[in-house]
Amino acid sequence: MTMERLMFPRLFLTSCASAALAGCMTAATPPGETPEPVERLPGEDSPCRSQPAQAFVGKMATAELGAQVHAETGARIFQWVPPDSAVTMDYRPDRVRVSYDRAMIVTNIRCG
Repeated sequence: MTMERLMFPRLFLTSCASAALAGCMTAATPPGETPEPVERLPGEDSPCRSQPAQAFVGKMATAELGAQVHAETGARIFQWVPPDSAVTMDYRPDRVRVSYDRAMIVTNIRCG
C-alpha cells in the first residue's frame, strides 16, 4: 500500500508535465506545401504613416492636435500615452500612439 501511495503522485505529476509540454508543440508544414494566406484585417490595407505627423512633436497635447495627428497618419486607431504609463507590446499597423510628458507636451509619435 505504501508503494502505491508513493507512485500515484509521481504518475500524476508526470502526466501533467507531459500534457503541458504537448500543448507547446506546433505542427510543422510539410516540405513543398505553403500555408494558406491569412485574410487581412480591416485597416491593414492602409497602415499608419507616422512621418507626416512628426511636426507635432514638441507641441501641446490637445484634442485638436490628436485629431490632426490621427488624420495625418491615416491610422484607424488613435491612442494617447500618458507619462509613466504601460502600453501593450502588440504590433498594430493601423494604430498611432502619441506620448506626452507631464507638461502635456508631445514627446513621441509612432505607429504600431
